[in-house]
Amino acid sequence: MLENNGGKEAGAVRQQDGKIVMRGELALLIVVFINSMGVVLMLHSGSGLSAISSVPYAFSLVLPGLSLGTWTYLFQGLLVLTLMLLRRKVVFSYLFSFVVGFVFGNLVDLHELWIARLPQTLPVHVLCYLAGYLLIGVGVALSNRCKLPIIPTDLFPRELSFLLGGHYAVVKISFDVLCLAVTALMTGLFLGRVTGLGVGTIIAALTMGKAIGWIGARLDRRLCFVSVLEPEI
Repeated sequence: MLENNGGKEAGAVRQQDGKIVMRGELALLIVVFINSMGVVLMLHSGSGLSAISSVPYAFSLVLPGLSLGTWTYLFQGLLVLTLMLLRRKVVFSYLFSFVVGFVFGNLVDLHELWIARLPQTLPVHVLCYLAGYLLIGVGVALSNRCKLPIIPTDLFPRELSFLLGGHYAVVKISFDVLCLAVTALMTGLFLGRVTGLGVGTIIAALTMGKAIGWIGARLDRRLCFVSVLEPEI
């Protein structure tokens, strides 16, 4: 039974033992919105995409008949299928995760409509990169705690670290580096040049896992989560 320290009920947000109790459903909505925005902001920065978004971006360049958002949820579907093959069974929460990924992919296309209109200047590019990096870091940290099926690109390293018994940060960085290698190979072979990768991509690939862990530790000090799947703390 949750009790509010101040005696006030806020529905999606409450307090318990000095921490804010947040609904996982609200957290997931925030995650899908800010992570999709973060992906497009990093693309607009010209410094390179986040590693997990670089593979769909490479496909959208090599096979431009489908949008970046469409390739994003197709890639996420492949990740969901891979996890179920590793578990050797159908996991319904993974299927819901694909639905979340479908919404995410469409939001990527939506954010592209307004972010593409931002000025192409160095200060704007720097701000876009920093904002995108921060949004993705906060989004992944939130998604790992929302107690709901999450975006497949966030789900995959978390579940893989559990299946392999490895540390999340190590698995996350390894997954990111693999995505970069696939992107470099695809664009290099089919376009004759490596595209979508830059210094910002390398920085994100090598540091994002640890940054997510750092952000997550600070979220844990102030927030705890409940959801329809886990209604009790």
